[in-house]
Amino acid sequence: MSLPDVTRLLPHRPPFLFVDRLERAEPDLIVGYRRFPADEPVFTGHFPSYPVVPGVLLIESLAQCGGAGIAAQSDGAGSILFLATVEKAKFRRQVRPGEQVRLEVTTTRSSRAMIRQSGKAYVGDELAAEATWLCLRGSAERHG
Repeated sequence: MSLPDVTRLLPHRPPFLFVDRLERAEPDLIVGYRRFPADEPVFTGHFPSYPVVPGVLLIESLAQCGGAGIAAQSDGAGSILFLATVEKAKFRRQVRPGEQVRLEVTTTRSSRAMIRQSGKAYVGDELAAEATWLCLRGSAERHG
């Protein structure tokens, strides 16, 4: 499956882009990947002597993957998804520098105003994190 470049699907840019590529973007399942390189700026402070990907960045990666998948399905055209709630977040395994995370996201509800998704982040076959979240749709129109 040929999918557009992630930067055409998401408004995020480095250093806050946490999806490297999408493998699948279908209504029943969105699959993406993120490798956290050892030179990622966050590792200088979390934690210098034992670097670990912060759990909040795993949740952000899942939400970005879900948003990219929605945009790839043309359901997100002209809107930006804003994370509104995170529920049932659980962290099962540490993610270390250099490890690739597979992001699996399902959309459980979608309307013009919001999207509810759930997802799991894996390193290999090991579950690293899981959560359910709600995003509100906002206008991509610039203000200011």
